[in-house]
Amino acid sequence: MMQGIQIDLISSEKLASLTSLEKIHLILDHVRKGSIIILEKGLSPDEQSTLIEMTMREILPDGFNGIEIETYPSKEHSPGFLQKLLGKSTSESRLTVIGPANQLRMIRKEKDIISAWVSTR
Repeated sequence: MMQGIQIDLISSEKLASLTSLEKIHLILDHVRKGSIIILEKGLSPDEQSTLIEMTMREILPDGFNGIEIETYPSKEHSPGFLQKLLGKSTSESRLTVIGPANQLRMIRKEKDIISAWVSTR
């Protein structure tokens, strides 16, 4: 069995095909399994609020420690890393990093960089 941290990069196309509640359940399911999630397009402020609200309700004695989340908007008219890779561009893209609170710590956030530390538990 491989050891390490699973990182799931979720495209904006995948997110666009889901309802807000489906996005939140997708994120929570992956994070509960210990994955770090990177969303090519961030959640809306309402979706972020609902995600945090649902996470707070699920913090129980079952070992789920909650989430760590950091996001930032990209510059207007500047394509994100997945867009550059796929040759696509849009002006509203944001990058969001989400992971288990007991494994992911955001060290710093600057204009163009989110630095995170990830432990193997």
